[in-house]
Amino acid sequence: MQIIASTVSLTIDDIAASQAFFTTHLGYTVQAAADGFVSLTRTDAVDVVLLARGTQVLPPEQRDQHAAGLILAFTLATGLRDQEKLLRDAGVEITMPLREEPWGERLFQVTDPNGVIIQFVEWATPDNA
Repeated sequence: MQIIASTVSLTIDDIAASQAFFTTHLGYTVQAAADGFVSLTRTDAVDVVLLARGTQVLPPEQRDQHAAGLILAFTLATGLRDQEKLLRDAGVEITMPLREEPWGERLFQVTDPNGVIIQFVEWATPDNA
């Protein structure tokens, strides 16, 4: 098996709102769009497909589901604090403030207009390593 790309598909209510959030605050660009669908891409991250709830392209048992219980996590090489400040200064609500776990994970979370949780992570050497 040779995987050449990865995509996460999120079924949501308001595609335009999430599209604006991802393109404005997360640096995604629109790769393709149609009624009830938009494909977003970055060269350095997983692609994101946004599907409108109820769309007929999904199997009947999936049409009315909503992206929930999912955390879309992005690991940064450096600059986590700077990224949090940039998002905060842009008016994005930080829904989980920056913190550092004992095992060396620094992280914070934001939530897009459709309730999709986006987590930013940076790894550090824990003090007790």
